[in-house]
Formats: sequence, structure tokens, C-alpha cells
Amino acid sequence: MSEAKLLIIDGHSMAFRAFFALPVENFTTSTGQATNAIYGFVTMMLRLIEEHQPTHLAVAFDTSNGSFRNEEYSEYKAGRAETPQEFKGQVGLIKQVLENMGITWLTADGYEADDILATLATLGEAKDMDVLLASGDRDSFQLISDKVKVIYPGRTPADLKLMDAAAVEARYGVPPQWYPHIAALTGEKADNLPGVPGVGEKTAAQWVQQYGGLEGVIANADKIKGKRGEALREAIPAVERNRRLNQLLTDVKLPVSVEELQRTAINRSGLNELFDVLEFNRLRQRVFALDGETGEENSDSRLPEVEITTQTDLKQLASWVEKIPAGEPLVLATEVLNREVEAICLYYATAKAGFAFACEPRDLDAVQTKHLEGCLASHPIITHDAKGLRHAFKNSGLNLPAPADDVELAAYLLGPDQRDYSLRTLAEKYLGIFLAPQEEQLTLLRDYVSLTQSAQVIARLAVEFKRRLQRDELWDLYRNLELPVQSDLYELEDTGIAMSMEVLNQLLSELTEQVERAEEAAYNAIGHKVNLSSPMQLQTVLFEELQMPKTKRTKRGYTTNAEALADLYAKTQHPFLKYLLEHRDKIKLRQIVEGLINAVREDGRIHTTFQQTVAATGRLSSTEPNLQNIPARTAEGMRIRAAFVPGQGYDQLMTVDYSQIEMRLMAHMSGDQGLIDAFNSGEDLHRTTAAMVFGVPEAEVTPALRSQIKATSYGLAYGLSSYGLSQQLGIPVPEAAKLKADYLQRFGGVAHFLEKTVEDARGRGYTSTMMGRRRYLPDLNAANQNLRAMAQRAALNAPIQGTAADIIKLAMHQVMQKFKEAKLASRVLLQVHDELVLEVVDSEIAEVTKIVTELMGSVVQLSVPLDVSVGVGSSWQDAAH
Repeated sequence: MSEAKLLIIDGHSMAFRAFFALPVENFTTSTGQATNAIYGFVTMMLRLIEEHQPTHLAVAFDTSNGSFRNEEYSEYKAGRAETPQEFKGQVGLIKQVLENMGITWLTADGYEADDILATLATLGEAKDMDVLLASGDRDSFQLISDKVKVIYPGRTPADLKLMDAAAVEARYGVPPQWYPHIAALTGEKADNLPGVPGVGEKTAAQWVQQYGGLEGVIANADKIKGKRGEALREAIPAVERNRRLNQLLTDVKLPVSVEELQRTAINRSGLNELFDVLEFNRLRQRVFALDGETGEENSDSRLPEVEITTQTDLKQLASWVEKIPAGEPLVLATEVLNREVEAICLYYATAKAGFAFACEPRDLDAVQTKHLEGCLASHPIITHDAKGLRHAFKNSGLNLPAPADDVELAAYLLGPDQRDYSLRTLAEKYLGIFLAPQEEQLTLLRDYVSLTQSAQVIARLAVEFKRRLQRDELWDLYRNLELPVQSDLYELEDTGIAMSMEVLNQLLSELTEQVERAEEAAYNAIGHKVNLSSPMQLQTVLFEELQMPKTKRTKRGYTTNAEALADLYAKTQHPFLKYLLEHRDKIKLRQIVEGLINAVREDGRIHTTFQQTVAATGRLSSTEPNLQNIPARTAEGMRIRAAFVPGQGYDQLMTVDYSQIEMRLMAHMSGDQGLIDAFNSGEDLHRTTAAMVFGVPEAEVTPALRSQIKATSYGLAYGLSSYGLSQQLGIPVPEAAKLKADYLQRFGGVAHFLEKTVEDARGRGYTSTMMGRRRYLPDLNAANQNLRAMAQRAALNAPIQGTAADIIKLAMHQVMQKFKEAKLASRVLLQVHDELVLEVVDSEIAEVTKIVTELMGSVVQLSVPLDVSVGVGSSWQDAAH
């Protein structure tokens, strides 16, 4: 067998096979892009590469404008099912993957992918290459020879058959070059080519064998007796046409030679960016593993050898740290298990070499611990996941000062839609370095070489990220906002917020009773018991037993989600639905209360975790427990807030928030004079819009009406459609269209701003907040209309929501700094959306109120005032305003 091996893949064939093999609902990005065809295609291609080790590789695709075959026979391939909407656009992304993998893809106007395969196979064979054709089209069998074989798919993606001449003859009874003769006689349903009626593969094969090929069959047609012979003679023109159409061309003019089909090195940077958009992580690692096969070693992936000292040489550590120039950073890498530090490595790199000190904190005595803390405090620290590490250090009896650089936080600003910022992923994405999986590292806690490698990666990432942040004008946002806020969040998490167990337990008891009452009432409404949490049982009750109007159909029947049930109840007013919805609502509230009870620690406080690298807009979220999902607009939700109370040594809780901050930002950023004048005059826009919608004087707008219209005001500002507005308000579409027109007539600058925001983002590829935070939206130029629409909605929201997030974070930081400067006991406990929750002492309330209103009101200068509201009370509920 020769050294050169050419693999040619039928791209559309493999992509379609992948699409139907993998459920699209399991392979869809957070932006709505279907990726099942892409994922499956790349997976199958990797398997072929790994198994056959080709030296040359190409992928051929069909063109959308048909081929010469359509010109000869207009019905060619007619009648095929319409291409699924989710498939459209995935082929373009597959081509981008191939380009970044250094793999050539080809099309040829007027020809099919099969013709490209045939041409390349012929050229490869002439160059004495071993040729493999990966195709699901049996027409490719005609190309099989001593040097050419076909990889043909079976029933599953993993079932790939290597078809040579013997395999074809065993399966079809004829040599490969005669297989298309059989196909001409039997026809090909997929290509809409009718064959001889009543003639199958077995009969066709017998004729071809007996008469020496298709020409012999046609020449001897008169000798074939019976109905089949008659059918053959009538179908000869169609059979001859079929043969012309299934004959693959071997002389298509291509832009490359077979010698030029060698794989080139993977473009790691480009592939990383693309895989981030597609949200592929595991697949990324497998693709990068191919790079060792494609050329010279990436010199950037090599790490210097380092001198490692151990925990027995703490004096040596001190002398080593003293030699490092003042202001030079130390890199800190750690192994954390069960929220405690198991091992640490301090690393310092020079131009020529690196030096590392490693130890395990549990092995240090009090003097050594203090010694180590001194070393940590004497130089700026660079690390990964600084906030989490500071908690782990504290749990281990060590103090870690606020680091000067955090590569996880920097990576988040560079790629806010990325789902994984682990050190391992960042090393692979930005440096092409493969670290051992964490679970493997945790079994080797004394393997300081592995730990030191992590430190070296952090050092390299810090340099690379600084370059990128400065290039993208994100450095100031990183240094002056995100890093300081990270330290603030550590303090908030460490402090926690006090809880009243008495209130929580009382709520739990009441909600349990309400759940049971709603359940019993639902049973009574239909006369029997049913599992109210079972979609299948609910479908039976609603659509078979009660004969209600069908909801949206899903793969498991008809949806029974809350929105659909609420719509059904509005239409039918059936008591079963009333109690079912009440049951769901009470269960949700009970789950929130149970989560809070379980989260209270021994100090009587909840210590939530603020997530700074999750929301692409820059907003904070919280987990363990999530304190941002506690309902604020219902009486039950506010009762849950009554459980949040001041802790020992404090007297009250204070809430401070911005009023209509997003609408005020819209006024400033759009420059709409009507909106600016409205805010500067003190007009309540929600009240004004409610008067427009409900046709009443502003003085008659009730709090309930104003609350109902609040979401609509934001929706109109963000380009809500007339249909969406009609659904939201329960009014006819024409009426909603007039309301929207009236709104935009008054605030025309808003519409212009929104249009320009999308237009600019489409050109640049991202949106930007007032402080420079970016949201990358590649789908603004997607071929798929649904993806474009989703990206447009994100483009409309991101600048306003992101700027609001930046402002509240900056305000929180300034407030916390001012409290420290003033040596106040009062402190910030939570940030929830646009609100800060503080724990205060009575003697400081006046000063604290002055500080928060002045700082929050002046944190940025806008063309409209930032309205700050303050409330004080004995609980979070009582502090509402």
C-alpha cells in the first residue's frame, strides 16, 4: 500500500445523516442555533481520520442551483421533502469548521458532489494513491477499483462498511462497474428516477449478468419474455436516461490538484471562536488532538522547565520572594477539594526560566502559615477564579488578599457568551496547551509538576489577555470595574444575610396547606385524582376527558406549561385549571422557601454565591440559593422577603434602587428629546403609557394599571411587535398596532436608535455599553431568519441592560468604598438586579441615606436624572418602597 492516502467525503450526504441521527433539541445553542448536523458531521469525520489516517483530505458539497442532470431531466430529485428549517445554515458552519481545521472543501457549478468525488478518485488513483470515498450514495460504487474503496454507512452512524469489489459483488451479484446498470433498471427513488415496473435488484442483476451489462440487456430486450420483458421494452428510453444521469463524471475542472489536498495546521484561534459560538467543548479537545498529526509542534505550547522547591524550605521561599523586583506579580495556582485548599503553587517567571514553590497548607504550622501569608501579601497575585479561591483559603485558615489579576474574569469579558471558563478550557483555547483533567489532578495532589504547569498557564494567559483586552478597549472596564467588584462580591458572600427561621417555618407550613387544598380542589373539579405534575396525565384530563382546545403540539403531545394553561383558563374558566395553576404557583413558592431553609448556615445567615461570569450582558446572578428569583410583585413573594432580617448588632435593613433606569438610559443613549423632556419634567412614563393604553386620564391610572403596563413600556422601547403587544395586553392586533404607532410617534428617536444599534452591531459583530462592555452577536448575519431575529432582539437589549448592569455595579463599589472610608458599621449585603440591600444601625441611617443617594445618583452623568429610591424597615419586605 502506498504512503499517500486520499479521503474524499460527500459533505451533504454526511451532514444530512448527522442531522437525522442526532435530536436537534439536544444540540441547540443558547442563541437558538441548531448544531446537530455540525456536531455529528465533525464527529463522524474525526472517526474516519482517526481510523484511516489519510494524508490528503477533501469534502465535496452540492450546489444549490442544481446540475446538468436537472437540465436534461427537470424532474430529477423532484418530490424530495423540504429541507428542515433547523438544517438550513448548518452546512455553511460546517464549511467554516473545515476551513479552520485546514481541510479543503469543494463545490463545482453545474455538478454534484458525486462528480467531484469521481474526479478526485480518478486523479488520486492516477497518482498511485489509496483512495477512500465516504458517501451514502450507492452510485459511488462504480468508482471502486484496486486502489479505490467506498466507506458506506449502515443503519447507525457508527455502522460504516468498507466496500471493495468483493463486497459489492457479494451484496448485489455484479462487479462494481455494473452496479449503476442495476440502478438504471430499477430506478432510484431518492433521485426521482423511475425504473422498469416490477423489476427489482435481483431480476436486474440476473439480466446484467446474463447479457453482459446494460447495453446487452437493452440489445436483447426482445428475448425477455412475459410482463417484465414488455415493461422493459416500454421503459428503455427511461432506462437509458437513468444510466446517463447516474454516470459520474471524472473530468470536472477543480481549483486544486490532489497533491494540494494535504491537511494544513489547525487554526486554533479561529476554531476556538467558532466552537465558542457553537458551544462545543468536548469536541474541541478531540479536534485539537489531531494537530500533532498535521505538522510541527506548536512552539507556543511548550512550557519552560522550572526549579521546584517544597514545603520544607519556607525560608528559601522568603529569600526567593525577596529577590523578585518590587511590584512584580506572583502567579498562584491551587488544588481545591471540598472548598478547601489542598495544595498551592507560587510561580515567578523570568525571560529565560521559571521558579516555583509548592506546598500543602495542612502541613504548615502557625508560624509557617503566617510566613506564607506574608509572601502572598508582598507581591500582586495573578490567579484563576480569585473569588472562589479566597473562600477556599479562608476555609483552610489562610488569608488571600484580593488578587491583582484574574484570568477567568478577563476571559469572560473577551467572550461573554462562553459557557466554560475553566483553566483547562482557556489553556486549550488561547494557548493550545492541554492540561490534565481536574479529576485526574485531584488524585495527584503531591504532583507539584502538574500544579506548576497550571501556574505557568495562568502566567501566559495573563499576558495574552492583557493584550486582547487593550486591543478591544476593555482594559479599563476590567481593571476599574470588574476586578474591584469581584472583591466586593467576595465580601458580600462572606458576610451573608440574616434569616428569620420562625418566618420561614411558618411560611413552609402555610404553603404546604395551600398546596394540599389546591390539589384537593383540582381533584373535586374533575371527580377523581390525577398526578398534577404529570404532563401525560394532564393531557388525558384536559384534551380527552374535558375536551379542551388543543395547545401547541410538542414531540410528547400537547404542551401543559404554565403559559399554555393560563391561556386555556382564560378561554374556558374551568375550575380544574384554576386550582391546577394555583397548585403549581404554591409548589414553586414552597420550593423557594425550602431552598432558603436548607441554605441557612450555623451563623443564621444565608451566604449566596454571586455569579459574575454567567450573564453575557454583565448582570450578576446568584446561586446556592438564587436570591434573584424571589417574587417581588405578589403578596406571597413579599412575605418570603419578610424572612430576610437584620443580624445581631444591626437594627434595620435598607433597600436602595434605581427607578426606571433602563428607560432613563434609553432616553440618554437614544437622544430622544421627548423622552428626555418627560424624565426631566418628572413625568411618570408608565402612568402616561397606561393612560394611552386604557383610555383614561392619567389621574385615574391605578397602581394595578400602572404595574400592568410597566413591562409593555419596556417592550415598546425594545421593539415589541404589534402581535406581541396584543398578546401581552389581550387586545386586538390593529389596536395594538395603533398603540405602538402612537408610542413611536411621540418617541421617534427611540425607534431610530434601535435601528442604528442593530445596523452597527451587524457591521461590527458586537454591541457595546456606555462603559465599553461588548456582546458578540455573529448570528446577526446568519442565513437562518429565526437566528437573525434572536440576535436582533439581543442586540436591542444588550446596550441598555448592559449599561444598567455596569452602573449598579459601579455604584455598589463606590458605596462600599465610601462606607469603609467613613468607618461605618453599616454594610451592603446583596445586589439584586437594580437594587442594593443594606444592613444598617439606627445611628447611621441619615448618613448612609445621604451617601447612597448622592453616590448612586451621580455615578454617571446622563442627560436625564438617575432617580434613587430608599426604604428602611425591620425586614426586606418592610424596607420595600
